[in-house]
Amino acid sequence: EQVMQIVRDLAGYSYGRSDQVRRAMSKKKADVMEKEKNYFIYGNEEIGVEGCIKRGIPEEVAIKIFDDMTDFAKYAFNKSHAAAYAVVSYQTAYLKCHYPVDFMAALMTSFMEHTGKITEYIMNCRKMGIEILPPDINEGEYRFTPYEGNIRYGLAAIKGVGRPVIDEIVAERKLGGRYRSLKDFCMRLSGKSVNKRTVESFIKSGALDSLPGTRKQKMYSYISIMDGVNQEKKGTLSGQMSLFDFASPEEQKELEVKMPDVGEYEKEEILGLEKEVLGVYISGHPLEEYVATLEKNITRTTADFEVVDGETEPKVKDQERAVIGGMITGRTVKATRTNNMMAFLTVEDLYGTVEVIVFPRDYEKYRTLLEEDAKVFIQGRVTVEEDKPAKLICSGVVPFDAVEKELWIQFLTRADYEEAEQTLFAILGNYDGIENVYIYLSKDRARKLLPKSRCTKVCKELLSELYTKFGEDNVKVTEKSIEKKFRA
Repeated sequence: EQVMQIVRDLAGYSYGRSDQVRRAMSKKKADVMEKEKNYFIYGNEEIGVEGCIKRGIPEEVAIKIFDDMTDFAKYAFNKSHAAAYAVVSYQTAYLKCHYPVDFMAALMTSFMEHTGKITEYIMNCRKMGIEILPPDINEGEYRFTPYEGNIRYGLAAIKGVGRPVIDEIVAERKLGGRYRSLKDFCMRLSGKSVNKRTVESFIKSGALDSLPGTRKQKMYSYISIMDGVNQEKKGTLSGQMSLFDFASPEEQKELEVKMPDVGEYEKEEILGLEKEVLGVYISGHPLEEYVATLEKNITRTTADFEVVDGETEPKVKDQERAVIGGMITGRTVKATRTNNMMAFLTVEDLYGTVEVIVFPRDYEKYRTLLEEDAKVFIQGRVTVEEDKPAKLICSGVVPFDAVEKELWIQFLTRADYEEAEQTLFAILGNYDGIENVYIYLSKDRARKLLPKSRCTKVCKELLSELYTKFGEDNVKVTEKSIEKKFRA
């Protein structure tokens, strides 16, 4: 701040330009500092800096002042930052240790509009044993709030739902009690800020899950319910009560609109709708079954490519070699000047998204692997521009299903294995594949590789059967690194 004030007061820098000097000093950019020294002393009309000499400050004095600032910057920025951040680190570590739920709820509230950070914090919460509950009109508040040792998602994080709507929902809930059904919710809030678009967003986010009916049933019926409520309101004089208001709880159930018999959405659809209105997945993630595979093979997550509020650079470094893993959620193919095709990908992992650029040579090589929804590992070189999220220049692609797995099944003795052998073979026979199966005899500390004819396809269904028959502690899947795959 003192450096910024000095260049403003002595050389006529603007606030914005003085901040550029601060950045250059803090990052020790010698080439930029040399230019700024010249501007500071002699000025530059093109950038609107008068310079010290024009303002009556002798040249030798201006040189001495700037050199003193440069020497000061060699130690002042890092030491002052270290001291300040040490205090903040101690305070936040104390709060996170002793009040983890409150701390994480407050942290997520402060980054409510930054979905990349919210996703990262959700993952951290799960590792800490804190469950993230979906937004709920009967339990939630504007902010992320602690709820019975877990965290309730903030209603304000739902896209298209403003503060006035949330305030009305919470106020009506406090006045009239919990919302009992979708019709009750619409009746009590009809004519206020809540409209069809708001209700649709609430359904997609899971905020109406505490009301009877599945999300799919509510999506199929909310328009007719709201239209019916509006008609009923029109037929009721202002200040009078409707038949629904006079009815007992049992009678109200009879007056409720019957939900269509359409069941519930598939898991993938539920997750997609959550992502649409929340920007994150709450009830799961399309990649959650690949967590171990990702952790074993990636060097960076998409969160490392983001520029967080208050920072100017991401965690990744320019020209760094990195491996990411995730799902391709967007793909744009364009022709170059030489009429060769290249691609721009959006790759999503458990934390957010990153842009990946695939130049013609690599696009031609990997194009069949780069379809939307494909789950892939991508190796490449990082490219960083100041104040922008970093990107990855692709140099290699390996699909998730190319990761080599081995299935291990443990028995105490050879006799135990021989007794269960035919049952095991019958189960493996239902899942033909190429993955090796090993038998481990714990008492003898011996292992046996089953013949190629017994190779299998490791999947959730197979593991479920094996867990049921032999116990989860006796079944293990190991994976080989994909590093060699990139060299192939």
